[in-house]
Amino acid sequence: MSAVLFSEMKPAPEWEDRFNTWYDTDHIPVRMVLEGFEGAQRYRSLDNDNYLVVYDMDSLAALTTPGYEKVKTDPTDETKWMLAHVENFTRYLGTEIGREGRIDAQALEAPYVFCAMFNVPEDATEAFDAWMTEDHMPILLGNRDWLGVRRFSLSVGEPVPYTRLAIHYLASLDALSSSEREAARGTAWRQRMADAHPWFSQGSYGRFERLGRRFPAQS
Repeated sequence: MSAVLFSEMKPAPEWEDRFNTWYDTDHIPVRMVLEGFEGAQRYRSLDNDNYLVVYDMDSLAALTTPGYEKVKTDPTDETKWMLAHVENFTRYLGTEIGREGRIDAQALEAPYVFCAMFNVPEDATEAFDAWMTEDHMPILLGNRDWLGVRRFSLSVGEPVPYTRLAIHYLASLDALSSSEREAARGTAWRQRMADAHPWFSQGSYGRFERLGRRFPAQS
């Protein structure tokens, strides 16, 4: 099944240009030639100073190949420096469990993504996934700017152990203030989830703007 590596970092302003050059010419390209990597897209947070990258892989097995092991254990000097100095580092590994709406090449290059993460206990995953697919997503996708959603089960979560990730692909930020989103947040089913599960109101949300072109696999 397809998978993602979802990671945020924050550089200091005085070497932000250097950070972006490193990401575009070092960090991403060395991975795009590896077995199992299918593409990568960078984003800039609209809520703070973080940068986000989403690596698409054919499965999480892409992170266990000899090629990837060499990249991780024998980094360039610039990579060593960057990883020692960036702040707000996060790393989430997810296996795709579903997609709704139109997820195609155009959607994957949407100008904005809205990301939501929840720490869903194992005994509540069935109820959570049912709410997402049967109640929440159909209403959101009624808005023409809400292109599609990919949902992931997270097996690694750093620094917060979230277990569910949804990446919403948006044609416009207007979708987040739309009547459809207001309706989706006001259903009886959603209220029942919030009333029954304290963790439900402790999710993490982020708005991101696409940064640059999508990097295709080169292998």
